Amino acid sequence: MLDFPFSWDGTRVPAEVGELRAATPVRRVRTIAGDEAWLVSSYELCAQVLKDDRFSLKDTSAPGVPRQYALTIPPEVVNNMGNITGAGLRRAVMKALNPKAPGLTDWLRREAHRLVDLIVAEGPTADLRGAFCEPYSAGMHCRILGIPQTEAPAFLRSLDIAFMNSPCPITGARLNWDRDISRMAALLDDPATHGLMGELAALRDDPEYAHLTDEMLATVGVTLFGAGVISTSGFLTMALVYLLTHPIARDLLRDRPELIGPGVEELLRVNLSIGDALPRLALEDLRLGDVDVRAGELVLVLVEGANLDPEKFADPHRFDVHRDNTADHLSFGGGAHYCPATALGRTHARIALEVLLDRLPDVALAVPPGQLVWRTGFMKRIPERLPVTW
Repeated sequence: MLDFPFSWDGTRVPAEVGELRAATPVRRVRTIAGDEAWLVSSYELCAQVLKDDRFSLKDTSAPGVPRQYALTIPPEVVNNMGNITGAGLRRAVMKALNPKAPGLTDWLRREAHRLVDLIVAEGPTADLRGAFCEPYSAGMHCRILGIPQTEAPAFLRSLDIAFMNSPCPITGARLNWDRDISRMAALLDDPATHGLMGELAALRDDPEYAHLTDEMLATVGVTLFGAGVISTSGFLTMALVYLLTHPIARDLLRDRPELIGPGVEELLRVNLSIGDALPRLALEDLRLGDVDVRAGELVLVLVEGANLDPEKFADPHRFDVHRDNTADHLSFGGGAHYCPATALGRTHARIALEVLLDRLPDVALAVPPGQLVWRTGFMKRIPERLPVTW
């Protein structure tokens, strides 16, 4: 039986991906937790799983079910957007995640320039992940939540553990979770808090929201910060890895900045930032491709398999900003659990790349690609450092 995930190296697609998709697009694998699962690798079948409500995300956290890895958050938080909707908070959250919110794009551009100013002042080499991608993403989420920028380091410190893939429970995960919930709950009473957390704090005076506790409201903030920062900084880092290891693509976007928008979409399709797979639990017996999946079995959607499927995307490994179906990629998931922050993620990356490629037009890796050190046992593929020169 194959062990999954296959490889943490984000500069090349694991050889197993194409082989499985061609021969056995629904294949039995062993997860990090030691459980068995069905790995789905073709676009058609991956999209089917994501759109079919007989495959459940919420139930992947139920006791006794097969797992990808040990949970690092409370089980009830796995279906976070479902919980937000059930609590009547979806409208407030979606409003906060709108990139057209007043002043947000201007702030993102100013912040990108500020971070590049610091990088240039220090001189080469620089770690783009640590000096740009993470602080840029964390700052944006502090602004959206309406909490002070000085809070970013406190919440960032938990993420290396919170998004680990481990076969067994992690002691530090619960410690970090409890500390972050307490810290975010205290910010509800801070008169300087505004944005989403300020709006949620005000709901405590509304009788219609009497069912909400400070812990529930804090959970919204902690989970949006964590999932948002890991997703946006992870994708931006891996988009840069792709451009730095494919200089023709980098030069195209640098020389024709009007193509950065569609370039971001194509980078979403070809980059390898999703390090594991999207989990679903089968709620009933059903047929998936040529396989009979039984109720209670774990199904894993291999996003990179779908996004690089030649049956869906012609010449899938070619970076093509003029591809007419690029936006059909599954990097934001699909179905009921389609990522609610897609527009924000695209805007975040587009502005970052516009500023970086303008300010550092000759940016290049400062080490051979084979010397990048890749984090293991993590939900995202990321290099520990992304050293560059210019």
